[in-house]
Amino acid sequence: MTLLVSNTVTDGIAHVRLTRPEKLNALTLDTLDQLVETANTLRKDRTLRAVVISGEGDSFCAGLDFATVLKDPRRVASALVPLPWRGTNKFQEACWAWRRLPVPVIAAVHGHCYGGGLQIALAADFRFSTADAQWSVMEAKWGLIPDMSGVQSLSELVGIDVAKRLTMTAAVISGSEASTIGLVTEVAADPEAAAVAFARELATRSPDQLAAAKRLFNTTWRASARRTFSRERWEQYFLLASANTKAAREAAFKKVPATFSQRRR
Repeated sequence: MTLLVSNTVTDGIAHVRLTRPEKLNALTLDTLDQLVETANTLRKDRTLRAVVISGEGDSFCAGLDFATVLKDPRRVASALVPLPWRGTNKFQEACWAWRRLPVPVIAAVHGHCYGGGLQIALAADFRFSTADAQWSVMEAKWGLIPDMSGVQSLSELVGIDVAKRLTMTAAVISGSEASTIGLVTEVAADPEAAAVAFARELATRSPDQLAAAKRLFNTTWRASARRTFSRERWEQYFLLASANTKAAREAAFKKVPATFSQRRR
């Protein structure tokens, strides 16, 4: 299988790159497989502190490569079937797998961020983008809807009217406009450098706290206050007994950098 997704880990930060620049990093079925495999591998690494996802060449990702994908209809049909214990099919899991990681995931976007590429970016916890990057829920152009977890992600980031407008029109908006409406966390001239700098900042915090915060927000964002309070207590009980919490507390008192052990879960 051709390498379409590269992954290197340096100082606890994984650099995941889409590596099909000659096709604007358009997604194939092999790309989806490799994205899921990469996320699953990283999920097992307890030394991991953060992930930065980017694209090589002139674009982050121009979406699904329909011409290539539709050459194998049987494989497409198989990829559309959800796994019952996971609740996602292959297309959805290529994005949602990054939500399952117990570490912050940051997308660094430049050039095109269309369709499936946009849905990968939205599945990250944070998005850094150039001002002139092109963002679009492009599926409407082909008479389709976003079906790689994008509807769920959009509902968490923008109002329902904005989500409908983007989905129904396939409008192309700039990174600056995407920031204004809430899709982009930060606009940067060099989004990958900004994302790496942010990842390094996060890596100075307790990995147990980062994992707990991500779980807490991801599982309670639309929940009742009662359920949120329950989850808060559960996560805090665990953190109060964590060696990494003790290390963070001692470092804060001494005003020195903390040294953490591996993430516990």
